[in-house]
Amino acid sequence: MQIRPAVKVQFGLYDTADGGRRLNGVAVFGVPVNTAVLTKPLPELRPFTESVECSRFVLLDECPGNTESWFLARCFDLLLTRGVRGVVSFADPVPRRTASGLLVMPGHVGTIYAATNALYTGRATARTVKLLPDGTVFHDRTAQKIRRQEQGCEYATAQLLALGAPRPRPGCDRARWLREALAAVGARNVRHRGAHRWVFRLGRTRRERDDIRLGVPSLRPYPKRPDPEHTAA
Repeated sequence: MQIRPAVKVQFGLYDTADGGRRLNGVAVFGVPVNTAVLTKPLPELRPFTESVECSRFVLLDECPGNTESWFLARCFDLLLTRGVRGVVSFADPVPRRTASGLLVMPGHVGTIYAATNALYTGRATARTVKLLPDGTVFHDRTAQKIRRQEQGCEYATAQLLALGAPRPRPGCDRARWLREALAAVGARNVRHRGAHRWVFRLGRTRRERDDIRLGVPSLRPYPKRPDPEHTAA
């Protein structure tokens, strides 16, 4: 179970070859938790209108070769018609396993972004993340929703209840309950060196794209391999 990101616009890739309509891929562009995610690499674009984050990009494994780049290009064409000029996306290079050792995320470096002319701008901030027994990351923003009882806190609480956490008592201190719940389900701290950050400058011509100033340097070489297996922090 994962918290859905804040969505501005989303696109679906459908297979209609047999006369039906089967969803084969999804691209979600939306609003990051922190405005600096957009303004740091794209300082001259208005965040959330001229710049957005690609928070999900998923296709079925059975899609033929080059489908990712074709679908991404079509998404960018549609974003341009909405006034979007910049897209920031992240690739998580840290492999993740369940508590039983099953590999559920091999680690990604953004190969498809490199192949579609994104600019590599290094890593995001290194941090310690909380890893749940099913191999998913329990994000700081999710924890904050529970502590402050913000919108979405019920969904975040259900994520821990599904893993065996005790149900919170009415009126209890939610920050204390969260600490106890994470300990009860066996969450562990993992040191994360930071996700790889990729930036797309959108435009109809190369000149339009090049006119968009970067606030961070573009780097080479591109990352080629995921990080080594995580270690406890």
